[in-house]
Amino acid sequence: MPDGYFTLVLHAHLPFVRHPEYDEFLEEEWLFEAITETYLPLLDIFERLEKDGVRYRITMTLSPTLLSMFMDELLRERYLRHLEKLIELSEKEMERTTDDPGMNELARMYNARFVCSRESYSGRYNCDLVSAFKRFFDSGRIEIITTAATHGFLPLLALNKTAVKAQILIAKKQYELLFDKSPVGIWLPECGYQRGFETILGDAGIRYFFVDAHGILNAEPPPRRGVFAPLTTPAGVAVFGRDLDSSRRVWSSKAGYPGHPSYRDFYRDIGFDFDLSYIGPYVQENGLRKMTGIKYHCITNGGEAKDIYDPNSAIETANFHAIDFVNRLEERTVELDGLTDRPPLIVSPFDAELFGHWWFEGPEFLESVLRRIDDRRDKIRSVTPSDYLDLHKESQISVPSSSSWGRMGYSDIWLNETNDWVYRHLHKAADRMVKVAVSHRNARGLLERALNQAARELLLAQASDWAFIMKTGAVAPYAEKRTKDHLIRFNRLYERITSGVIDEEWLSGIEELDNIFPEIDFKVYIR
Repeated sequence: MPDGYFTLVLHAHLPFVRHPEYDEFLEEEWLFEAITETYLPLLDIFERLEKDGVRYRITMTLSPTLLSMFMDELLRERYLRHLEKLIELSEKEMERTTDDPGMNELARMYNARFVCSRESYSGRYNCDLVSAFKRFFDSGRIEIITTAATHGFLPLLALNKTAVKAQILIAKKQYELLFDKSPVGIWLPECGYQRGFETILGDAGIRYFFVDAHGILNAEPPPRRGVFAPLTTPAGVAVFGRDLDSSRRVWSSKAGYPGHPSYRDFYRDIGFDFDLSYIGPYVQENGLRKMTGIKYHCITNGGEAKDIYDPNSAIETANFHAIDFVNRLEERTVELDGLTDRPPLIVSPFDAELFGHWWFEGPEFLESVLRRIDDRRDKIRSVTPSDYLDLHKESQISVPSSSSWGRMGYSDIWLNETNDWVYRHLHKAADRMVKVAVSHRNARGLLERALNQAARELLLAQASDWAFIMKTGAVAPYAEKRTKDHLIRFNRLYERITSGVIDEEWLSGIEELDNIFPEIDFKVYIR
């Protein structure tokens, strides 16, 4: 038996962004950047670890909205077009930097990455990232879990319990269709929990979920093992708490590893540095700047000037930080020795997009961590929550406290002066959805299509991403427009359903715009 266990959780989620009404749409690049910089590099890690016989276990959320975008033919085609433009730009950069060896080496690095991404995506994975991740799930190396259907922030939707239930059940149905089994775990969006959710999860067959540390530490009765072992709720569903110390070493903007001056600077991008006469074809058609993904500078300590990025130095630093991370995990287990009746479990959850997208060297860090943990299995061992529950079948019965992660820890980011206006409309729409579902439970044909589309529009309006973006200020007008557009479409559908007059041409148009969850069944809103 090892001295302790380590659970790494990567939460992979992006909001559903798909705009067939435009030839190009900037926000679709959130997905394209994440595929190139995070999801393909993660698959590369899994491939290498498998080839080298490294024993590892990772828990990974693939959100229903992300999975839907992975499968969408339009977005697949647009991603390949996006890559072709990056390959063309990197080729121009190789020519432009011929007389600058340092820059030229980086230009060649980016060209090789983009070409490799194209070959992996269209060749090795046949443009099917769902199947790519499923292979590692089926082989027992990763445990894929789900989250709410459109990542709705459930505590702020809970005035209508059926709306919460629908977010869970629609996610479960999509998961079963794609992975041929039911989800055993769930990531509650933004770790948003309130008492009673465990009953809904238990009814859906969910075995475990996660909360932030204070959700466990403030549980009733208090946890005897702190956050270093799960609790079992009265509904029989286990709950795991985030370890703050290990998470802080990666998340913290001041003390975290990603802030090291050797690492690549995310914000310094040639899309903003170069004259439009050169960079114009690779930014927005209206001439507005955007990230290209080609960045030549490292973070650098102090001052405005930035040093040229050195990939070899950055990888050395990532390996050093991985050693430090694992050493500190082991030190923590030693500190906790004897304080509990079983080896402690350290749970470290992160947004997957941190690794590779925001922190360019993050995938190298992760791979080094997993290799080192395998080398030291007698000290610390990687497990999934299911593994741990199988090892320790009994745990303390307790109820977590209402909580979220993020600033202040109690929903502050998703309910504040920038976004509080949305909730009265979401509550009204949810009540209306239940009403028309109940009164038209036997609907068929055009009426059934309208009811299913109303459910899609409600779910998309409920996404926590829009409230988050409104708070952070980044592209806030887009988040506001998305919320309003989905609510307007929902209310128009509601009016036409209740009046019995449905415009099939208009319905077909919004079915094409918002085509998420093709197998959705509005009856999930019948209590």
